[in-house]
Amino acid sequence: MGAAQAAQNATLRRAQQAYDNLEYRQVLTLARAALRERLTGAERARAYELLGFTYGAMDSILKAVDAFKQVVLLDPERQLDPNRVSPKAYSAFDVALRQVLLVRQLRVDSVSFVGGQGAVPVRFTVTQPARVVARAIGSGATVVIDSGAWNGQVNLRWPARLPGGDPVPAGTYTLVVDARLGQNTFSASQPIRVSHGRVDTLPSVTSLPGYQFLPETEIPPQSWRPVGLAFLYTGGALVGTLGLESSSLGSSSKRELGLVGGAALVTGFVMMLRKPAARPAQANILYNHLLRDQIARRNQDIAKENVARRQQVQVTVAPVSPVTPK
Repeated sequence: MGAAQAAQNATLRRAQQAYDNLEYRQVLTLARAALRERLTGAERARAYELLGFTYGAMDSILKAVDAFKQVVLLDPERQLDPNRVSPKAYSAFDVALRQVLLVRQLRVDSVSFVGGQGAVPVRFTVTQPARVVARAIGSGATVVIDSGAWNGQVNLRWPARLPGGDPVPAGTYTLVVDARLGQNTFSASQPIRVSHGRVDTLPSVTSLPGYQFLPETEIPPQSWRPVGLAFLYTGGALVGTLGLESSSLGSSSKRELGLVGGAALVTGFVMMLRKPAARPAQANILYNHLLRDQIARRNQDIAKENVARRQQVQVTVAPVSPVTPK
């Protein structure tokens, strides 16, 4: 009812008020009078809609259907909310839709893709079985999107390419859907804008998912520990002997035994603390070599892909205004 409330014509406003007050005879008189006056397209559609609702309430279904036919011819996108209108009015409106050739609900989705690798979704509804042709017109060219004998919901995919395979030039186009049934024809259109851009290139890689480089050296187990323990025990035994037998040994023997025992102790400590030298980890070196080869091959593939991408075009298509019937 919002469209009616926004009506500027005084007679049409009175017709709406009469309908709200359930004064159906008065609605018929005022709505017909309004149609003889100068109305906008939206006001004219609303006047016929009031007639359709009123005839439906008065059980004049055929007259309601005729009134709703005029509504959808004036406003092909008009829809009724079944929760806000009577079942009789909604049924008459549905019958009217199926008795008039219309192309409704023409929609073009915004989309972006690499030229030749995607398509633009186009959908619309044809109210009667008809021969339909969909075209894109603009930038000095007319491209046939598709054609066929269709009825009901139609879903198309337009690759936005010229017959030679190149992307359509950038610019503004009008997507036109023409329907023909005998002598009856109807067209709907949707302006769209096509723009071109560069295709993003791929960065080179320094690693592969799930793989990582391994250390190329390793520390072997300490093999000097048993020898170091032996020297410690030997040095300890010599020093102990020196303490126990000091009275029976000469001074020179004591000195020699002490030197040998001390040297054995020092050697044992050094050998116990000494860390083994790092050595190459051959298995890890081979693994890293294979991993570097795989990364190099991957980067070669990326370089080839980027060469191809620099020759491609990113195509972006977007509608620029609502659907307008012809």
